[in-house]
Amino acid sequence: MLAATAVQCAPLRQNHPIIGTWRITLPDGSCSETYRIRADGTTLVFSNEEVAESTFTVSDQPDKNGFYEETDTITKDNGKRDCSGEITAPGRAVTNYLQFHPSGNMFVMCVERSLDRCIGPFIRVRGKSI
Repeated sequence: MLAATAVQCAPLRQNHPIIGTWRITLPDGSCSETYRIRADGTTLVFSNEEVAESTFTVSDQPDKNGFYEETDTITKDNGKRDCSGEITAPGRAVTNYLQFHPSGNMFVMCVERSLDRCIGPFIRVRGKSI
């Protein structure tokens, strides 16, 4: 059973660098998360046993330091544990700052507009859909 909450999102330009499928793997290789980020402002996430959906907003262009501001709100979750062992509650909004590699095939997610506290890399997954 999925818990749900309603949140509005805005569509992105079709060539926004965030659109696509991304994967991040824990350093020890024991778990990975896959994110299907869509141009309509929604995301589908698979993390360990968790399946979640969210809506998000993201800046159209990076700031002067190369960061995109992104706010993500979980709208549905199956109540199972993610890679960190946590269960995510719908309705929680989180703002992070994304910086893309020049290739467009990797990014890091940071808690502020600095590379001091980040997770990643998120690697673009090509040719596969989830």
